[in-house]
Amino acid sequence: MKGDRVEIVIDAGGEGVRTYEVAATRAGRRVEIDTRRGVVEVSEVTRTGTPVRTARFMASRVLALVEYPISDEAPDASESSGSSAD
Repeated sequence: MKGDRVEIVIDAGGEGVRTYEVAATRAGRRVEIDTRRGVVEVSEVTRTGTPVRTARFMASRVLALVEYPISDEAPDASESSGSSAD
């Protein structure tokens, strides 16, 4: 869904650490993560599964992979009102 994003932190050797971000930029797109053969692949894909944008990293260099899913629930105004039936 639009708003999904994944943050990737890698060890860049002598340069320290680098942070990359892949996000779903349009409605109906999502972010998928695959790990295969020592490579971590983060892709933004359409509803039909066609990759739009892909980032690949060596798994041995990945320090952190943080997913930020978009919340499906809208805040409920009745819960925050603080009124009780007691």
